[in-house]
Amino acid sequence: MEQLSCCSLAFDSWSSELEFSRFCLRRSSLESVDYSGQNTGLVWSQRVRVEYEVTAYPNSSVNLRCEFINSGTTKLTQVSWMFERVEGDRHNIAVFHPMYGASFPNKEFEGRVNFTRGSLENPSIRIDKLKMADAGRYICEYATYPSGNEQGTTTLIMLAKPKNSATAITVQAGSSEVVVASCQAAQGKPEATISWIATVAGRYNHTSVPEVDGTVTVKSEYRMVPTPAENGKEITCLVNQRTQADPQYFSLKLVVEYPPTVTIDGYDNNWYMGRTDAVLTCEADANPEPTEITWTTTSGQMPPSVRVEHNRLLVRKVDETVNTTFVCEVKNRLGAGKKELSAMVIGLQVITLWRTELFGQSALRTLPRITFGSTISGHHVTCQLAQALGGQQERLV
Repeated sequence: MEQLSCCSLAFDSWSSELEFSRFCLRRSSLESVDYSGQNTGLVWSQRVRVEYEVTAYPNSSVNLRCEFINSGTTKLTQVSWMFERVEGDRHNIAVFHPMYGASFPNKEFEGRVNFTRGSLENPSIRIDKLKMADAGRYICEYATYPSGNEQGTTTLIMLAKPKNSATAITVQAGSSEVVVASCQAAQGKPEATISWIATVAGRYNHTSVPEVDGTVTVKSEYRMVPTPAENGKEITCLVNQRTQADPQYFSLKLVVEYPPTVTIDGYDNNWYMGRTDAVLTCEADANPEPTEITWTTTSGQMPPSVRVEHNRLLVRKVDETVNTTFVCEVKNRLGAGKKELSAMVIGLQVITLWRTELFGQSALRTLPRITFGSTISGHHVTCQLAQALGGQQERLV
């Protein structure tokens, strides 16, 4: 059996441009090998030189090169280019005869294919306005005398750069697993691969959908059980595909919605009579943002010495009326949350002193009352709590 005469990188003399291209010159009846040394199962001719594989993009053009070398006494009578989308199903797309000229019998390629030089020795063709459906094998076949037909095959691989995108999906906090982010590589060829980088616990899946033009759309969804703690956390989608020099990254922030969780800040357990700088602030953790903040008291009336400014409750002067329980309620589109705070005034409370003078005669006097155990001007004070009925007194120390 004859040996392979060449399979290497060689100077391309088929074009006026200086470039290197891969080619293999095969002896007749030898099966071709690809550049990794694996058998491809194709039969190449004795002296027809073609490129083993070329790549192109939709709407672009491609040159398919063919050359008959070392013809010697062999007479070249005609050359044909055939397209094989499916193995065994060949269609003539271009024919060149030295007397009759060029012919393009296939309507699918009509107006899109031409010979670049128009000679038997170099019948390379150019295909314009490429489509994804043009992917396949192109056979350059010579009719010769006395050798018979000789041919070489080029595989055209159509590539399509995918349209990549990613988005975070707004979800509500809950106990069920839902899709929180989606990533897509649309209409690519070959099929893209998608992966995720995340600091939150979850899982993802992939789906591939073949398109009518031969491309593939790949979609990946990231799923998790969303809680308020995950809101704003970052998750990254990576798309890899042959036409991209590097992976494309999409950094997303998760959007988890939940009703308000309310806290009241500012109370320091030191609200003494006469204090003028007491402030309570109502804070809410909520998504979406709160739409309404309301201050009330459990007694139903807001003390006159208090002023409300949005989420702040300002006590102009601490007195006995602010010895109450304040309630802050916050609402957003998903619901409401509230928090209570009981304020205790130090130093004074209202006490009604029942003073009995002569039997049956009495007077009511409203006096400042000191919290039990308080010290005023260095003296320990005992307080009397008068019951409203009976004239009985209870002495408290």
